[in-house]
Amino acid sequence: MPASDLPVMRGLRLKGRATPDDIAGATGLDPADVTQTIEGLVAAGEAREMRGAFMLLPPARERLEVLLADERATIDKDAVALLYDQFTAVNGEFKTLAHDWQEARDQAVLDRLPGIHARVKPITDRLGELVPRLAPYGDRLATALARVQRGDSDWLLKPLIDSYHTVWFELHEELISLAGRTRRDEAAAGRAQ
Repeated sequence: MPASDLPVMRGLRLKGRATPDDIAGATGLDPADVTQTIEGLVAAGEAREMRGAFMLLPPARERLEVLLADERATIDKDAVALLYDQFTAVNGEFKTLAHDWQEARDQAVLDRLPGIHARVKPITDRLGELVPRLAPYGDRLATALARVQRGDSDWLLKPLIDSYHTVWFELHEELISLAGRTRRDEAAAGRAQ
């Protein structure tokens, strides 16, 4: 199995449908390696192309769950639990900011984002040390923040781009998975709505 299978498959699963360039940007992998991995998934009947984007098929989703379980087995569970708890505390603030922005679209709301980012940065830094394939999350959030700060508010919440919210959601999904939890359980507990 190529080393790029897990990050590419996880990227496709999180995004639903994505181009090789989208996955290369999200994973930090070489675009040629991503393309080769996706071509292998298609040839194996694990992915399909739809209008230039690719999506995982059920056999790949099943294999991905095994790969994620294998990855979880190699990671310090206490360290992940601590990071998840730290993230959960900041997640509430980010959800409030997102709600406030949708209601008011006020610069004062956007001005709160750097403070939230400063609180999540140590979490993404530590996560990248624990699970190297997740290291790009810090840079992805920083890139979206910079675009918001330059005046492009689409980079706060807009779906289908690597907006702050899109990256935040994917990061949250990764932490839920690493902690061995499910989104349904976390939503029921009020941590993943």
